[in-house]
Amino acid sequence: MFSTIISAAILGMEVALIHVEVDIAQGLPGFTLVGYLSSEVKEAGERVRVALKNAGIALPAMRITVNLAPANVRKDGTAFDLPIAVGILEALGDIPKENTQGLMAAGELGLDGSVNPVRGVLPFVQRAKGEGIKRCLLPMGNYREGKLIGGIEIIGVRDLKEVMEYLKEGKKPDQEAEEAETEKEICGNAVKGIGELDFSQIKGQAEAKRAAEIAAAGFHNLLLIGPPGSGKTMIAKRIPHILPPLTEEESLEVSAVYSLAGLLTNENLLVKKRPFMAPHHTITAQALVGGGRQIKPGMVSLSHKGILFLDELPEFKADYIDMLRQPLEEKKIVIARLGGNYTFPADCMFVGAMNPCPCGYYPDMGRCRCTPNQIKRYQGRISGPVLDRIDLCAGVSQVTAEQLSQKGMEEDSNCIRDRVIRARKLQEDRYEGKDYQWNAMLPQQDVNYFCRLEKKEEKLMEKILKKMNLSARAYYRILKVSRTIADLDNSEKVQGIHIEEALECRMGGERYWEM
Repeated sequence: MFSTIISAAILGMEVALIHVEVDIAQGLPGFTLVGYLSSEVKEAGERVRVALKNAGIALPAMRITVNLAPANVRKDGTAFDLPIAVGILEALGDIPKENTQGLMAAGELGLDGSVNPVRGVLPFVQRAKGEGIKRCLLPMGNYREGKLIGGIEIIGVRDLKEVMEYLKEGKKPDQEAEEAETEKEICGNAVKGIGELDFSQIKGQAEAKRAAEIAAAGFHNLLLIGPPGSGKTMIAKRIPHILPPLTEEESLEVSAVYSLAGLLTNENLLVKKRPFMAPHHTITAQALVGGGRQIKPGMVSLSHKGILFLDELPEFKADYIDMLRQPLEEKKIVIARLGGNYTFPADCMFVGAMNPCPCGYYPDMGRCRCTPNQIKRYQGRISGPVLDRIDLCAGVSQVTAEQLSQKGMEEDSNCIRDRVIRARKLQEDRYEGKDYQWNAMLPQQDVNYFCRLEKKEEKLMEKILKKMNLSARAYYRILKVSRTIADLDNSEKVQGIHIEEALECRMGGERYWEM
């Protein structure tokens, strides 16, 4: 008596098909699971045995062997409980084999026979659809999440009784209430209002607000530096409100990451707004970049298509900040483990905020209490390679009483967002058919083509390169920012004025650095 049920293992953002093979034969009674299993999967044997017993299905006194193939792929989590149970029922003859053809299953079993939700259902169903599988058997708690992927039948079950009724008698579980909620969720997938956070609430800070606009338009990384209370955090928190709304494709992509992290709920099935992650500086390395015993995406990946904001940047451990080198450059995180490599997306816009010194008031020597060594040590926590990957560095000065008393003088987020959307539309059209969409993602081999300079501008860039002793990466980043400024000006060519502003934006916080 042999049976095979299709399931899947989550490996980072990749999903590997797993064949759950069950053999029931005469011999010394026992329940054996094999196939490179984590402790959670090894425990599935007891969960399945007790769940079947409490569902009224007695296992015979025979030898049950379950193999999760291929054996060289590590299996984690509790999603294999349901396919193992279905495989046993099929091998016992309680379920006809033809009824499980073209079926992919996942779910955790409770000891009472209930089928409980699992994480990673969105990429699970996407892979099933890509493989041409017609049906997915999932916990009812994951039904609405699975239905977000069209073109494949989702069967949600609450317990093993409903599993038996569906696979043996063809009776589908009652899903009307879940269907109605799913349609309501999908139809209501509109961008919500901007809310109360608006750039018009920030007085002064024209330089920093302009840098934020350029960063949003080209998806560039941004560093805000200035004294305490000058508005660095206020500016950063308002940047999501000048970004274009998520497209339907981006929304599903971000939601898949959140599904792997187990953060999707029936009340929040789709990520409809661009993520804004602002971890505290006490965060662990695994929480920041991902990993852990059960590999999960970290804050960098949860910021995918949105913003990762690190406030008080020098307070983070120096090696944690250096961990951002790869994702800032390659827009992905690769976590290497003995069982294989796990890749998570990290196409986020990095925004950092910092004081220029421990007390925060350098270079105002009338207020600064720090010694030169303290200032150097504090600023040195951010390494040169990380600074080299930051496109814009804006100084945020102390706001004057006159600026605070002004009323109705500041530009609101709607006006800024309109300019950002227009600039991004130019980039979408320019890079149509490419692997990238925004100026910040422009590879070096394409910079000279899309950022073509006239002789006058070439001489200006040569002068900048020699005078400032810039690295090749910094040189190309200035060109990319110049391209974004030209797009905001609706200019086809990158002109000298755009290069000069890009240089100012990159060196805007220079006065705060200890020389």
